[in-house]
Amino acid sequence: MRFPAIIAKSLTVSARCLRVASLSAAPLFMPLSMGAAHAADAPLHIGYSDWPGWVAMQVAIDKGWFKDAGVDVKFEWFDYSASMDAYSAGKIDADLVTNGDALVMGGNGAKSVMIMLTDYSNGNDIIVGKAGTKGLKDLKGKKVGIEVGLVEHLLLIDGLTKAKMKETDVTLVNAKTNETPQVLASGDVAAAGAWQPVAGQAMKGAPGAHPLYTSAQAPGLIYDVLAVSPTSLNARKADWAKVLTVWDKTVAYIDDPKTQPDAVKIMAAKSGVPPEEYVKYLKGTKLLSVADARKVMVDKDGLGSLYGSSRNADAFNVKNSVYKTAQDVKSYIDPSLTNGK
Repeated sequence: MRFPAIIAKSLTVSARCLRVASLSAAPLFMPLSMGAAHAADAPLHIGYSDWPGWVAMQVAIDKGWFKDAGVDVKFEWFDYSASMDAYSAGKIDADLVTNGDALVMGGNGAKSVMIMLTDYSNGNDIIVGKAGTKGLKDLKGKKVGIEVGLVEHLLLIDGLTKAKMKETDVTLVNAKTNETPQVLASGDVAAAGAWQPVAGQAMKGAPGAHPLYTSAQAPGLIYDVLAVSPTSLNARKADWAKVLTVWDKTVAYIDDPKTQPDAVKIMAAKSGVPPEEYVKYLKGTKLLSVADARKVMVDKDGLGSLYGSSRNADAFNVKNSVYKTAQDVKSYIDPSLTNGK
């Protein structure tokens, strides 16, 4: 699955695919125009990876809807952080990332513009408590396994704040997300944070373990977006508008009870999991139509706005040294295509 945010003093990016990669310094500052082609007759190159809101694109690809819409698009499948590497190196025109990671790429030299929302995490990111832990308040004075600087860290802080607690009320144990099942099962921590499917594995491996707090309780904390290079957007805006049209059709197809089984079959095949299991992940991801996104792409404070959510992510990134300087969030968002302009 995709995994937002990042550890940054060493520019290390961790992905939701249980793998860690490094963003080398050179690609981060390579001009995007040196990579993917921007000629009017060249395909738009888009990176995507294993997160339901992005695997949804496979439905449109398999159905031939981009061709029907008159836009030539080439989707390139990556492990998540590798897609960020490719974008930063100018090898693709756009990438499907979290809003926080769009800022991370920009903060480290590869600016992008968020033109479309695909979804927000609606339960797939979880703080898991061991047996006997009733709620977040029970974590006071105890250890919590978290990959510091990643999105579960952000989720934990949000939950603690709502529980009228401080981050200092718990002791963070820096643990890689893919090691969460072993860390929780060891009994050394009272809780741990992970995204699906790792969170599910952790709960299976520690009898009685259960969710204490999930992204369903913080809608808008983690938005997923299509981030496009400014060069490509300026040169091919009409084509990017067609991509949004296809996305709208895709969301409708997935949300329709009559056609959802076919869509899930396609998505599950791409991710390599049984359809009956994939349905669970789909429920933890709230897909957003263009009309839904229009309401979110309004500049205001709070997690109900892409702007407010991104400012929250920016503050988190700076505090955790993902990058040094706060970003101008407004310059990263262009709502014009979502607004039909």
